[in-house]
Amino acid sequence: MEQRITLVTLRVADVARSRAFYEGLGWKAAAGSQPAFAFFQMGGMGLGLLSADSYEKEIACDAGTVTHGPSMLAHNVRGKAEVDRLVSFALTQGGRLVRAPADQFWGGYSGIYADPDGHYWEIAFNPFWPLAEDGSVTLD
Repeated sequence: MEQRITLVTLRVADVARSRAFYEGLGWKAAAGSQPAFAFFQMGGMGLGLLSADSYEKEIACDAGTVTHGPSMLAHNVRGKAEVDRLVSFALTQGGRLVRAPADQFWGGYSGIYADPDGHYWEIAFNPFWPLAEDGSVTLD
């Protein structure tokens, strides 16, 4: 079976607020986005923002038993300056600083901010994972 993620969906309290945050980062919502959900094209995959009510309907019988903690997503970039720039920019759009950009124990450089719903975004430069021309990560 091929390993692939085509869509990551985040449960959000207010789709309009979260959509505005991501649009403030310069992302463009897909044309099919609606008040209860928004989608963003991210290279070969998508990010979905789904209202809490719609999210609960999607997971049906697990709705009352699953905890809804934040997720951590990562955006790898080509250098330390880009980490600094993207973390700083996210803060101007309403993101909350979780960990300032700094050298990391694993040999890279990264910082973390939280979006309006507390989902963590790590912006990272990893010298051991070169990026392809299209920005995709090369793990091998």
